[in-house]
Amino acid sequence: MAEVKITKRSEDYSRWYTDVIAAAELADYAPVKGCMIIRPNGYAIWEKMQQALDGMFKETGHQNAYFPLFIPESFLRKEAEHVEGFAPEVAVVTHGGGSKLEEPLVIRPTSETIIWNSYRNWIQSYRDLPLLINQWCNVVRWEMRTRLFLRTAEFLWQEGHTAHATYEEAEEETLRMLGVYRRFAEEFMALPVIEGRKTEKEKFAGADHTYSIEAMMGDAKALQAGTSHHLAQNFAKAFDVTFQTEKGTREYVYATSWGLSTRMIGALIMAHGDDNGIIIPPKLATTQVVVVPISRKPEERQHVMRAVEKFTLAFKTVGIGFKVDDREQYSPGFKFNDWEKRGVPLRIEVGPKDLDKNQVVLARRDNREKTSASQDGLERTVVDMLNAIQKSLYERALEFREKHTYRVDDYGKFPEILDGEGGFIWSHWCGSGECEERVKDETKATIRNIPRESPAEEGKCIKCGSRSERRVIFARAY
Repeated sequence: MAEVKITKRSEDYSRWYTDVIAAAELADYAPVKGCMIIRPNGYAIWEKMQQALDGMFKETGHQNAYFPLFIPESFLRKEAEHVEGFAPEVAVVTHGGGSKLEEPLVIRPTSETIIWNSYRNWIQSYRDLPLLINQWCNVVRWEMRTRLFLRTAEFLWQEGHTAHATYEEAEEETLRMLGVYRRFAEEFMALPVIEGRKTEKEKFAGADHTYSIEAMMGDAKALQAGTSHHLAQNFAKAFDVTFQTEKGTREYVYATSWGLSTRMIGALIMAHGDDNGIIIPPKLATTQVVVVPISRKPEERQHVMRAVEKFTLAFKTVGIGFKVDDREQYSPGFKFNDWEKRGVPLRIEVGPKDLDKNQVVLARRDNREKTSASQDGLERTVVDMLNAIQKSLYERALEFREKHTYRVDDYGKFPEILDGEGGFIWSHWCGSGECEERVKDETKATIRNIPRESPAEEGKCIKCGSRSERRVIFARAY
């Protein structure tokens, strides 16, 4: 087993990130530039994310379906804003089966067009609404500058596509799914996020408007962690999707779409990782607990393993995901370090001396604290500690975000903050795309969103001094 040395975050954050992925065996580079191979450890996290989200989607009435990977090029051209927004990123298939295709096929960058072509046949009456569909799939966006999990030419995600009778119902769905993403991020990823509306320049191509959840990473940069789009009637008009209302008239359908991808694994790494590797929140860890038996003599090993078998049997009854590391070719110290790099939330050490006291040693991954615990009722102690770790990771991430959040009314302070420790800057903005673009050009900071929780507040635009009604979040982002 080749050991990967992890660069310190303070030395080179970008290198630290790739080192952590390599050390935890989460992903590898693919032969095709810009693509990645998700290794079993990384895919296990994605499976946990899928399970959590899929349950939430079904709780809110959505069903899963699957649509083709290939989309006729003409479909993309039907929605002008959409094709303009995705044109630089699409991969196009021109030949198949040894001959040139009659019409080029786009490998899906997102599925609005092919889905709405189907919805035209599925939706005839108000009785067919709402239509609530989600799909789990891969998409391809030909990115030039890539980074494992955060931005790759091909990635995995879910994309929801819903149809509604009124603008208000579509808006309610858009915000409901934004709330689902927030709940997932905060309850499962232990990641505090800010809900808000994207500016006109930053909205999804083809949307009426877009909402996002924004999270702060460990280097105080922002990451867009999920988006929910109100598409209004744009795609319905492009694909002629109408329905008969209760009054007998025909109207175009209102639509939403929303998506969350494997970039959330990158978010997890950067929000919770430390100089020793990744830290996986217990709710997303397949192996929540690793048990390391310690013994020097064969007879000691037998006693220790009998105790391990007894208390891990109880783990199964309460649903604790555990692994017993009984590899004899490695020292306990090597194992401790190995599982730390892999981010397992809790380690249990047990040796002959512990057996004499009917105890084990618990080592938390989040703060590296060690405590002794009785083997009696250990399953309950472990469940409580896993819950404590989940809570602690969230509180630590929230504290970090608050420490790196600033209310700024002087544009001259932007470089000082952004070139220093970085962070979220809450400042006034007049609403003009010109001011937004100038700030971006001058500071590399974008408006992450207009927070939904931002109260109305009279002020002056940070750039031009014109009247502003509320603050927005500026930050440099991934």
